[in-house]
Amino acid sequence: MLDPALTRQFALDVVAKLRAAGHQALWAGGCVRDQLMGKTPKDYDVATDAQPERIREVFGQRRTLAIGAAFGVITVLGPKDAGQIEVATFRRDLGYSDGRRPDAVAFTSAEEDAKRRDLTINGIFFDPVAEQYLDFVGGQEDLKNHVIRAIGNPHERFAEDKLRMLRTVRFATTFDFALDESTLQAVQAHGPDIKAVSAERIAAEMRRMLLHENRAAALALLRESGLLKEILPEFAELVASEPATWDRTLAILGYLREPTFAIALASLLREVSLHSDLAAIKAALARWKLPNEDSGGTLMLLQDEPLLRSALSRPWPQIQRLLVGPRAEELVNYSEAVAVALAEGLESIAFCRQKLALPAASLNPPPLISGEDLKRLGIALGPAYKDILEAVRDEQLEGRIASLDDALEVIRIRFADHIRRK
Repeated sequence: MLDPALTRQFALDVVAKLRAAGHQALWAGGCVRDQLMGKTPKDYDVATDAQPERIREVFGQRRTLAIGAAFGVITVLGPKDAGQIEVATFRRDLGYSDGRRPDAVAFTSAEEDAKRRDLTINGIFFDPVAEQYLDFVGGQEDLKNHVIRAIGNPHERFAEDKLRMLRTVRFATTFDFALDESTLQAVQAHGPDIKAVSAERIAAEMRRMLLHENRAAALALLRESGLLKEILPEFAELVASEPATWDRTLAILGYLREPTFAIALASLLREVSLHSDLAAIKAALARWKLPNEDSGGTLMLLQDEPLLRSALSRPWPQIQRLLVGPRAEELVNYSEAVAVALAEGLESIAFCRQKLALPAASLNPPPLISGEDLKRLGIALGPAYKDILEAVRDEQLEGRIASLDDALEVIRIRFADHIRRK
């Protein structure tokens, strides 16, 4: 865990050292924006007129990493608990043939550097020595008025880097700012180009939006901007044909409280899962190349939520198996959000929460019998093993048997044909 005070001091030291070496140096980007908004920056970026080789000379080879040197970026390593800082040379970008990264860069002035950035609120510089802001793009005014606006010509900004469209939606909704009309129109015009962005980067932006409390507003702006039909066509098409699915989805998303990404995704895809088969859901999750933890968790939640919402009308062994799973708490939280959104009673949810609060030995007592016991009874190894073990387990969980002898008696009565005669 980084210490915010140490991180800030390190960022100030980096600027001071570059100044002492005869260079201009300023804080740039998100840290300046956050400071103006009264937030404590999580990290800091420094912009300078020093070129990459010179930055390494000033801070030394051992304290710097040249991973981004081709784009004028050098990482400077700080002391313990202070983190690291990216120090970038003022630059302008020379073409974006892949729609994501510049083909080449030319080193330039602070003003030119600001004009090649994405949004005005991210294009402000701060001089931490003189404690003065340098704003060449009107970012301070937009922050004051709660407006998200692309720098310069928004069509050019989005043509350069397609990911900026999703970032624009994220900033507008997570900050609860208005989106400048010309910027919105540019997103709408370039929406289909988002397919040029890697699945992983799209998923990362969606993760940030869906985990934020304004996730429902983010989904609404994705739809208005035209991006939703490009990144999640299954849902966009469903909404077009079944308008009620939109309101239900927004209601579920709006109720969520600090969800995991799997819960948020399940909420987003629930209506699709009700109107299509499992293959369609798997295809939607595969498109974003999500890790198994997210995709597998989402599928589990979608499949098990109907059972849990009807827990009081289901056999207890069926529900118990859900509540002893590794993501039981997520399942209950997600099911509650669905129940509230659908204006259902919460009796089944309350029942499951009570069961989850039980000691482990009560909620999930050790099985009374094992496969080894079945072997000793002379039951041949095969598919019947699963049926027998589940039947005995059901009897145990229902409270009808409580010992090995009881379990063996169940087997002798119900599965006599499988016991080898001696």
